[in-house]
Amino acid sequence: MSPQTDARELFQRFDGNPIITSADFPNMVNAVFNPGATEFEGRTLLLLRVEHRTGLSSLAVATSDDGLTGWQIDPTKGLEPDPNLSEECWGIEDPRITRIGEEYYVVYVSYSAFGPLVSLAKTRDFAHWERCGVLQTPEDKDAALFPVTFDGRWALIHRPVPAAAGLGAHIWLSFSPDLHYWGEASTLLTARRGGWWDANKVGLGPPPLLTKDGWLLCYHGVRVTASGSIYRLGLALLDRDDPAKVLARGNEWILGPQATYEQSGDVPDVIFPCGWILRDDGDTLHLYYGAADSVVCVATASLAQLMSHLEVHPFASE
Repeated sequence: MSPQTDARELFQRFDGNPIITSADFPNMVNAVFNPGATEFEGRTLLLLRVEHRTGLSSLAVATSDDGLTGWQIDPTKGLEPDPNLSEECWGIEDPRITRIGEEYYVVYVSYSAFGPLVSLAKTRDFAHWERCGVLQTPEDKDAALFPVTFDGRWALIHRPVPAAAGLGAHIWLSFSPDLHYWGEASTLLTARRGGWWDANKVGLGPPPLLTKDGWLLCYHGVRVTASGSIYRLGLALLDRDDPAKVLARGNEWILGPQATYEQSGDVPDVIFPCGWILRDDGDTLHLYYGAADSVVCVATASLAQLMSHLEVHPFASE
């Protein structure tokens, strides 16, 4: 099966979508969505958010030879919430994977009784894990690490939510010398105001992707309508050496819920990616996303076309 082709769209949905559903699990689960993605031992690996019928979520592993078909769920791998950790008492969600050396650093949302927060675990094989603790306190989510340091500091993109109503939810950048203590926080991408597709609430999608022009970001924006919220995707570009410097931001959304499996589910009208993989040709990009908080899907794009789109569809000012 090949991607569904529409010359007007930058991302082409795979004909075989959804690629993973709750029916693929041997035990009964409510939904599977919002996968992190990486390459592991020559295969595509997805770290899936699995929402059980309790309402709580854990992380499961599925692999594929081509990143599109033949997905195999491995019951020996994955990450379960630790009942002895107060920050994980309501489950773990929405992983983003960053490979650093021979280890895979997974930033995820851990759900505490006091709200969602950002936690970190690392692994070499997705079966044995070392928890590294809480990175950001509630309410915070939509976080990922860069794979390199900047002037000796690690960098984390995340999305805190202010307690005061009406201030919007924006994408922030923080730094750390040791992946434990975080500071030097600043806003990176602010949610626009008014009638924009990404007004009032934005959040990171997959981890930042290094290109020859800088770090490419895919982020979601939330448009609140009379019938509910719509989650769509947009692009931005950060400086290669100074990720706090935004070089470009697109003025249009590039992928929104249009297929039936994106418009209908537990949370309708949601496209929510947590992972993407640039293939060996250096141009083919596979974006893995949760659709309607119910199933896992993939869409394909050309990196060159995405970069060109940013250049010809700029947003001049915040």
